[in-house]
Parts: sequence; structure tokens; C-alpha cells
Amino acid sequence: MFHLYDKINAGEVYVIAEMSANHGGSIDNALEIVRQAARAGADCVKIQTYTADTMTIDCDNEYFRISGGLWDGYKLYDLYTDAGTPWEWQERIKKECDVCGVDFLSTPFDKTAVDFLADLHIEAYKVASYELVDIPLIEYIASKGKPMIISVGMGTIDEIQDAVDACRRMGNDQIVLLKCCSEYPAPWKDMKLGNIPDMAARFHVPVGLSDHSAGSLGAVVGVSLGACVIEKHVKLDGVESADSGFSMPMDEFAQMVRDVHNAKLIAQGPDYSLTAGEVSSTVFRRSIFTIRDIKAGEEFTEENIRVIRPGYGMKPKYYKEVLGKKASCDLRRGVPLGKEQVQ
Repeated sequence: MFHLYDKINAGEVYVIAEMSANHGGSIDNALEIVRQAARAGADCVKIQTYTADTMTIDCDNEYFRISGGLWDGYKLYDLYTDAGTPWEWQERIKKECDVCGVDFLSTPFDKTAVDFLADLHIEAYKVASYELVDIPLIEYIASKGKPMIISVGMGTIDEIQDAVDACRRMGNDQIVLLKCCSEYPAPWKDMKLGNIPDMAARFHVPVGLSDHSAGSLGAVVGVSLGACVIEKHVKLDGVESADSGFSMPMDEFAQMVRDVHNAKLIAQGPDYSLTAGEVSSTVFRRSIFTIRDIKAGEEFTEENIRVIRPGYGMKPKYYKEVLGKKASCDLRRGVPLGKEQVQ
């Protein structure tokens, strides 16, 4: 059973640990990422299902070489060859997720990957930011009738709408959008997390965050702005890969999971009811007290009553109303003034 909508409908945060290339070419590392992510509190471990040939062609001209950034100088075909997760591992990874009690998710990049994952009985699909504009692929994925988690990095409003419309055209309204900044790592100034509530209102679907920024801050801010899903790249200590430079160590990931759940608690509201702790603290508010002994029939003045702590007397808003009125009984110094004592 896939727990995405259970979490969303319960008002909780669903946390995805993205493995990507951080297995470093070892299935043992891949399985260890699943185990450690589960212990850290992830709800789901995500991989990617592609080969270099399903992503691009083996070509060395200027169009197929990366210039600048984390993968500067890489030929696209070589990058995807190095970074891919072998398809023969993926059923084993899914079984490890089952053993560890976390959901399994993958991103397909072509129809063959979609069909391969369907044969693994995958319960949801992820669409990567770079594939947001591949409407034929999105339609094909949506036709499988499974939940669609779509990252929208680089997406204009129209492009996001096109992707949402493609899902709905195929009769699939199980859509979750992830705000994303497709920079690796993403700088704070480019995150634009204020888009999260706008996306929810504009597209009428749940919205989360695929976070490529450093640390937990982006995820915490995202949750405070309404993100119901957090996706974060995770890595094992000492394992280098094409994606390790912008990925989070597992101990930091565990702290991030705690942080986002606490951020969700902190961001609750609007709710102006008093907590149990606040109710017990109301006794330390200010109220009207006698500061001198007062005889029955004596007038209340600024010399014999004051607004002070604690809060057992009448509320301070009645102070001016009480001044000039008379005591209905003898009152000793230091007692709270109640309405029944004023005539």
C-alpha cells in the first residue's frame, strides 16, 4: 500500500529519500541507502529508471556536452551511463523497501521504463523536472492510473498547466506537484518557495517541494508554506557519485525529517483556542486587585485598586468603569476584585 495520500489527507508531511546515483555503482550501497533512509524516518525511497540510451544518444558534438556546474565537461551519454541504476537491481531494491516498511518510487524517462515499473507493480510514478515538457510521456504515465508526483523545476505556469491537463486528459486526477529549483545545489535566492501556496490555489492539487538546497532550511520553510511532500537527495558517508555533491548525509537527513515534522506542528492554524499550558498560565495575567483595605460603601479610586498580576480578579478592561463606584462589602488589601463586590 502506497502511503502518500494517507499522509496528505491526515495533514502530515510525506518524506521521500531520493537515491539517484548515490549508490555509486554498488547494489550493496543501494540497499544500505534504503535501510538507513528508513531508520532516518523516510516514508519512501525513490530511484530513477533509465539507461543512457533511453535518455539520449551517444554523440560528442557541442549539443551533448555539459558546460559549467556540477557536471562540467561531461558528455550526456557518459553521465547517464555512470549515474544510472541498473534495471536488474530495481526489483531487489523494491523488496528491500518492503522489508524496511517504506514505499518504493521511481522516475521513468521513457515508455519502456514506464512498462518495466508497471511489471514491478509500482504504486505511483514520479516525473522529473526535465521531463515536465514531455507531454507524450506524461500522458503515457498517467494512463497507468497511478498517482503522479511531478516536479516542476524550470516550469512556467503554462508548462505546469500543460502537464496537469495531460494527466486529466487521461482520466488521472491523482496529481501532486513539487516546487523545485533545478540548480544543483539550489541557492536560497532562487528557491521561490512562495510559489507553493500559489501553486496549490492555481492548480487545485497538493503541492510539495523537491529540495536541492543545502541543509534543512529549505524543507522547513517549504512545510511552513504548505508543502505536504518533501523530497531530498540522500547519500552514504564516503560514497562519491555524480549526485553526491548536492546530496544530504544520512545523519543530516534524519535531522531534517524531525525538523519538517516539527515545522508542520509549529505551522498549525488558524486556531485561537488556548492550549492546556496557556490555560494554566492565565493566572499570571493582570487583573484588578485591592491595594488597601476598603470599607463597605467606600469609593474605588486609583489609591485603593490597581491593575496588577496575578489574574484572579476582574479583567483590566473594567478598571475605568469600576473607578468611582463603591464597595459592596469590606475588602482587605491584596484580594482580587470581582463584579459582585462592586455596586
